[in-house]
Amino acid sequence: MAGISMLPRLDRCSLTRLQRHITYKRISLSSYQTHFLSSLGRTQNMSTQVAFRLSKAIKNTGSPPIPQAYEWAESYTPTASRPLLDMSQGVPGVPPPPVVFDALARAAQDPQNCGYLPNAGLPALREAIATEMRTVYGGDAHVDVTAQDIVVTAGCNLAFVALAMTLADKGDEVILPVPWYFNHEMTLTMLGISPVLLHTYAQEGFLPSTARCAALITEKTKAIVLVTPNNPTGAIYPPSLIAAFAKLARERNVALVVDETYRDFILTHPPHSLFSPPQKDESEAALPGPDWDWRGTFIHLFSFSKSYCVPGHRLGVVCASPAVLPALCTALDSIQICAPRPPQSALAPLLPELRPFVRETAEAVAHRHTLFKARLPARWRIGSQGGYYAFVRHPFAGRGAKEVCERLAKETGVLSLPAAFFGPQGMEGDEERWVRFSVANVDDERVELVCRRLAESEDVFGWELD
Repeated sequence: MAGISMLPRLDRCSLTRLQRHITYKRISLSSYQTHFLSSLGRTQNMSTQVAFRLSKAIKNTGSPPIPQAYEWAESYTPTASRPLLDMSQGVPGVPPPPVVFDALARAAQDPQNCGYLPNAGLPALREAIATEMRTVYGGDAHVDVTAQDIVVTAGCNLAFVALAMTLADKGDEVILPVPWYFNHEMTLTMLGISPVLLHTYAQEGFLPSTARCAALITEKTKAIVLVTPNNPTGAIYPPSLIAAFAKLARERNVALVVDETYRDFILTHPPHSLFSPPQKDESEAALPGPDWDWRGTFIHLFSFSKSYCVPGHRLGVVCASPAVLPALCTALDSIQICAPRPPQSALAPLLPELRPFVRETAEAVAHRHTLFKARLPARWRIGSQGGYYAFVRHPFAGRGAKEVCERLAKETGVLSLPAAFFGPQGMEGDEERWVRFSVANVDDERVELVCRRLAESEDVFGWELD
């Protein structure tokens, strides 16, 4: 790629707003790291002896991996000229606009918002979500989504937990592409549901194969779970591939669950056409068949955390057939009753007004992807990128990504996550050479600093290079 002159430019307003909030971002990340590490220290100092047995399911579930990366970072001593550069966790790089803060403040002071809501969420927000989805997935009357298809949850992770409880029993199977989003695998393992691994490969752009998936389906299979744009690889699944998975799921009578947390970071086309009934001029690859009805097969998940930059307010979405939602609400009544009411009330009237902010944020992240690719040292190879993430093959021969990420954090102050955090134990060979970088976590200056330090590591680590 050519130099920086080839990069798309953000307008003055966008740059000013991003610069204004970068201090907020640095404080936010520092507070998260400090809180976690101090809590960890207190826990380790407490007695580990209790008079009761912990759940075997929990003990068999892997621990969240991100705290391990923050432990590595504790060994690095940042200075004014060599700060810690955090490209690990998928965190928005800017806060929401002032109109959101104002609405949240008003909602928090409304006594009515201290009460419960129906399990499915605030009706006004459900209607607003359906309206936004009709815009995102085509912007016309052919997009068939209504408020009756929508349930609001306390974040997308909880949406997945409740949905897994709704779809599968202990001993059933759910197909997950690998590398996986670790909270999906953790949830299934915790519930006694077997994750069945659908491996994806760098030479295929980390796109899952429907043929390999079909071979994994058994009588115990209850769902196929996809994430697009993907976490951790950043791969953006083409609409035709999503349609092919929908066709497979319908033919084999299993649910297709697609986590589209990062859907608004696709700037060139609608994420897919599954919410639209077949049209006469529709491409054959766009839909699973001429009699397609999404409600019979497809379940959509979404999070407010990335698009609207409000991860701490915990709002997620399940969009599914009204025939599924009563069972889903039974699960939700046991684990959340309702999602937090103040943010629902605050955001319900704002979603149309926030469309420019969502677009501007996505353009800023796309700009950062382009900058990262342009400045990345030649030996570090991007396998796929999109959403918040770039999945990069490191150049150190015979070294696993976990070892590389640990040294990067401790010695160069670059915080990233290895492929081992997103797959089963025993990954080896090329599968273990990949590192996830979150480009949303940092500004342009820090992207350039990260790339310089990656180049430095090739010299200072003393390891054989490819």
